[in-house]
Amino acid sequence: MNLSLLLEMAASGFGDRVVLGSPQGGVTAAELHTRALSGAALIRRSGARSVVYLAGNGAAFAVALFSGAAAGVPVVPLNYRLGSERLRELVAAHEPALVIADDASAARLGDLPVRLTPQEWLDSTAGEAPEPAPATEADPIALLLYTSGTTAAPKAAVLRHSHLTSYVLSTVDFAGAGQTEAALVSVPPYHVAGVSNTVSNLYAGRRVVHLPSFDPGSWLAAARDEGITHALVVPTMLARITEYLGDDPADVPTLTSLAYGGAPMPAPVIERALRLFPDTGFVNAYGLTETSSTIALLGPEDHREPARLGSAGRIVPGVEAQVRDENGAPLPPGEPGALWVRGDQVSGEYLGVSGAREPGGWFHTRDRAYVDTDGYLFVLGRADDTIIRGGENIAPAEIEEVLRTHPAVADAAVTGLPDEEWGERIAAAVVPTAEIAPPTSDELREHVRAVLRSSKTPDIVVLVPGLPYSDLGKLARRQVADTVRAALRTSHA
Repeated sequence: MNLSLLLEMAASGFGDRVVLGSPQGGVTAAELHTRALSGAALIRRSGARSVVYLAGNGAAFAVALFSGAAAGVPVVPLNYRLGSERLRELVAAHEPALVIADDASAARLGDLPVRLTPQEWLDSTAGEAPEPAPATEADPIALLLYTSGTTAAPKAAVLRHSHLTSYVLSTVDFAGAGQTEAALVSVPPYHVAGVSNTVSNLYAGRRVVHLPSFDPGSWLAAARDEGITHALVVPTMLARITEYLGDDPADVPTLTSLAYGGAPMPAPVIERALRLFPDTGFVNAYGLTETSSTIALLGPEDHREPARLGSAGRIVPGVEAQVRDENGAPLPPGEPGALWVRGDQVSGEYLGVSGAREPGGWFHTRDRAYVDTDGYLFVLGRADDTIIRGGENIAPAEIEEVLRTHPAVADAAVTGLPDEEWGERIAAAVVPTAEIAPPTSDELREHVRAVLRSSKTPDIVVLVPGLPYSDLGKLARRQVADTVRAALRTSHA
């Protein structure tokens, strides 16, 4: 199964339906299919062995994705916010490549390969489509996505056509969307959700509106103006939307489903969002780049159950999950351990790296988690983040969630600092709210102690103006310790 076949099905099943952009002047499924074949011919003529994409999400990326599929070459969306030197290194690593880059990114690439702007790319694919060339591989690479590298150097995750199509076929009904349904996608193409939402909504027959850059006012305006029924955000986006609204209801009457994922969702943010979007169904979508997006879902009904708001939901069809102890033995419900998954949509493959999966297909997500007796998955954070204090393994996310429940706390991050006696000390960086007086360190320590054991109470608490997040809302764990140390130096100065 190839992404091209999904596009062919869409073109045959609802070819005259607009699937990208606004109803007037948008791209139909049939036009996208024609452009993909034309783009594939251009790629083959260029001799490129990959398509490197350096721009915001939009029609140009969708055409590039399906053109690469038809040409049998991988598409490599890169983070255009990276430094110039790093960008040039990554582009050079994928030569010979057809590079599609916006003006700002192109200016930073120096004399690297000939480039097309997104508009030039769209213009070049507007001609009559030739016949598609036969595939040269049984299951070629569809996509190379660089992982965020918040705890290690970024790696290129390999997603083959079989992985992406398995995800779509197991989670989406073909042509299941109504003709008036529209999805707002505001995550960039170098995020797996930016890709999976483009493909899955196309397969469903749902029109996709891409928001090139996010701000809460533009997001709300687009949702209202375009009659958006489905949307996806990362937690920091939802936090900014709710802050922008204040106490005013969202007033997006068409919005029936709002999904979020990509990072842990603070409980106060989702609770506030539920109040401001009272008629919208919320969905927590948990997944990884290496799993072709979502592997667990928490649906709208479960969002009305307070005890389940911290859950990632149930594992999706086609995916198996195990929580294992340090020796690799499966653990019973309620016991935290390492989360392993397998299924047709699970890649677990990295470019130039072997042995990422066990022989049976199991992939270690590097997340710590547990599954309750009802089958709901609770993710406790990255295994690499674990603090070992006096021989006890402590998950920072557990402490962070408790800190965020304090009325004077807007955000919190917990890390370990070296200690001769205990191995590590627990240090918390806390962002106070603007509405009330900042809390004291002792007050926050007592707040944690009242909920968790004393061994999980932070040894150090510092107040900071903000925390280090990536542009996709992931906490940069490696920088939290530096944030704590800087705050300590300031307080002692």
